[in-house]
Amino acid sequence: MNERILFVDDEGAVLEGYERILHKDFEPDLASSGEQALVMMSGSSPYAVVVSDMRMPGMDGVQFLSRVREISPQTVRVMLTGNADIQTAMTAVNEGHIFRFLTKPCDPPVLKKALTACIIQYQLVTAEKDLLENTLMGSIKVLTDVLSLSNPAAFGRALRIKRYVQHIVTGLKLESPWKFEVAAMLSQLGCITLETELIEGVYCGKKLTREEQTRFDMHPSVARDLLSNIPRLEGIAWIVGQQRYGAASTENDMPESIKIGAMILRVAIAFDDLRIRGLAESDAIVQLQSDNNFDPSVVSALATLEPGSCGKESRTVHILDLATDMVLEDEIRSNTGLLLAGKGQEVTYPLMVRLRNSHHRRAIPDKLRVLAPSVRESAAVAGHS
Repeated sequence: MNERILFVDDEGAVLEGYERILHKDFEPDLASSGEQALVMMSGSSPYAVVVSDMRMPGMDGVQFLSRVREISPQTVRVMLTGNADIQTAMTAVNEGHIFRFLTKPCDPPVLKKALTACIIQYQLVTAEKDLLENTLMGSIKVLTDVLSLSNPAAFGRALRIKRYVQHIVTGLKLESPWKFEVAAMLSQLGCITLETELIEGVYCGKKLTREEQTRFDMHPSVARDLLSNIPRLEGIAWIVGQQRYGAASTENDMPESIKIGAMILRVAIAFDDLRIRGLAESDAIVQLQSDNNFDPSVVSALATLEPGSCGKESRTVHILDLATDMVLEDEIRSNTGLLLAGKGQEVTYPLMVRLRNSHHRRAIPDKLRVLAPSVRESAAVAGHS
């Protein structure tokens, strides 16, 4: 087998024994400590399997394999130790997410069989990753492209929500961040059934009729039903369907990661709602922190969000080309001196409508200075949407 395997043990004789037993069937690399192994992992292609002793000076096996999980989550982890007590096994499995737990001395046939099973598991995981990146993500891009063409307002909101969700997921160090980001990008998919005027009215704070409010409130369930038809998106569909404020489900049969994803999306959308109403980011966070419906750890992760101007470049744009991912570089006043928007204000839909109306009345200039996403960042967003 060509997949690479790393053995970690502080006893040199044990490492030599692994190499002697396995070199005909596998490609073992050897490290005498967790610290050395981490250095080896940082400078090479990923290892398919890492086998670690439990009792080692300095960094023990559980600590080491937990670090392996962080830096190379696809690597299959095995604990092999002479300390065969139940507590050690439980700690190894729970903290290091171990795939196999073996005792030593381990008979060569048993060890070889376990390593073969590990490599098969690694190949399944990498095949799943390839499927997600090349097939499923392609389908998702088609859906987001349809949304951007049919309802730019909803697409712009989805981009903002994705930014918030990415930041929260990074702060919480959650596994499989792609599923949370996809849920964010697809959260507004149900808006394709709504006319643009209704969506922009919602974002501008317009009071809706009962019939309009009912139609708008249906968009999460519309998106959920659409996504439920796509294999492997069932969990994401559930997250999207639970996005509305106060819509937390009492279902207990969903995986915990999916429930966390729904909470993250609800927090991100509530934050965006507050920003649309004109609240500063800090004030919006304070309001979320005072709401018992939201998990404090999720809100705290969002609280460290950098200002929206980060990663943007100065640009002159026509008033009709304003977008909600821009930040004003100068204050905007009407011909009569009325302040319409302050310097550094983020462009929201209410502001954009107001400026366009003022431009239509020829009360403000045609062009404005803004901070807008760089060409490179815009291309990256398009490539991952």
